[in-house]
Amino acid sequence: MTDFRTRIAVLDYGMGNLHSVSKALEHVAPRAEVVITSDATEVDDADRVVFPGVGAIRDCMGEIRRLGFDHIVTKAVNQGKPVLGICVGMQALLEHSEENNGVDCLGILPGQVRFFGRDLHDANGEKLKVPHMGWNRVRQSIDHPMWHGIEQDSRFYFVHSYYVDESRPELVAGTCDYSVRFAAAVARDNLFAVQFHPEKSHTAGLQLLSNFVSWLGE
Repeated sequence: MTDFRTRIAVLDYGMGNLHSVSKALEHVAPRAEVVITSDATEVDDADRVVFPGVGAIRDCMGEIRRLGFDHIVTKAVNQGKPVLGICVGMQALLEHSEENNGVDCLGILPGQVRFFGRDLHDANGEKLKVPHMGWNRVRQSIDHPMWHGIEQDSRFYFVHSYYVDESRPELVAGTCDYSVRFAAAVARDNLFAVQFHPEKSHTAGLQLLSNFVSWLGE
């Protein structure tokens, strides 16, 4: 067994489910060093980075820019480190969100974040509530190391009123249906991001986090 101890930085800009994410990472990788941090130096020293997010995108982007996390996240991606975006962390990676009357995001990935709307119905005509909250199936659309050991159509836990559209299909790693089909996961090079909360998604979510700990960003 190698003595190498991987170091994982969970980015703290005041808008994430940080302790749940860090505890889940510690559970799946007890030999890893997991740090919750807002320090750019600690992120530089980390081997892999988790970019979480919970709340309204305007507030998230305000804190991201105020604290310089726009540069920190961009640098980590450009350095080739494995980076995992979660929920609003995923949405913040894109170009623009319709939330809060329109907010410009980081633009690391091309694409748009859309509002589900107020009159959603399922295939049987039953009205659907917004936010989309609870368990839903994710259809893996590409073969990716982050899906290793996770069965097709596994269920993950979602909480969101806005979604990443499929206008850039080359980025879509998994899809979900909630009246409309949307990107439940996107991937490019060393970046993988999910709309659902793996830290709340039991076996499948823990497997995804375990995959992240061993993923080399390829």
